[in-house]
Amino acid sequence: RNTPIIETAIVGHAVGAAAVGLRPVVELMFMDFLGICMDELANQAAKMHYKFAGQYKVPMVLRVSSGAVRPAGSHHAQSLEGWATHVPGLKTVAPTTPGDAKGLIISAIRDDNPVLFVEHKALLREVEEVPEGEYLIPIGKAAVRREGGDVTLVAWAGMVATCLEAAELLAAEGIQAEVVDLRTLIPLDKDAVLGSVAKTGKLVIAHEAVKAGGFGAEVA
Repeated sequence: RNTPIIETAIVGHAVGAAAVGLRPVVELMFMDFLGICMDELANQAAKMHYKFAGQYKVPMVLRVSSGAVRPAGSHHAQSLEGWATHVPGLKTVAPTTPGDAKGLIISAIRDDNPVLFVEHKALLREVEEVPEGEYLIPIGKAAVRREGGDVTLVAWAGMVATCLEAAELLAAEGIQAEVVDLRTLIPLDKDAVLGSVAKTGKLVIAHEAVKAGGFGAEVA
């Protein structure tokens, strides 16, 4: 349904719909306005199951777009996933490829928890063949996009492509970089990160956000 752009109403209605048995998928468009509905998301959706001793589930998906892409201005170019990852009870997903977007959005819809689904604006024009029919990617499972033994590059969403480009440049200098795409921030696939770093002994984290308080610090 087309609705007025009133973030509190959009997300508030989704919380109520989820609590009475539906599985709403709502789109906030720009992540920059997440703060307007943070009460509904952080204090209601993420807590309701626990506040009422499991009587309610809140299986809702909130889609947002992130990242700085021309000609977006200062109100339409932020990456604020770090805010969401601080909230207990809320899952945060950030796919990189169209195939991952399909597999993860279906998993998010079927999850009984509220899921913030972060779609990087630079990736919205990516085109590739995706599996037809039933196709799921588990939430909380990272992907190794490139194998290497010299250094680990960890990223998600738009920065994965940047890391793959960097890995190509490093390969020309004889340095083999392994690129780990988190795909999901909460829950975090710690085993994938730790396993790669145990192999390479070196870690570089790339995130498109403010350095202080960004999710890259959690990875570190």
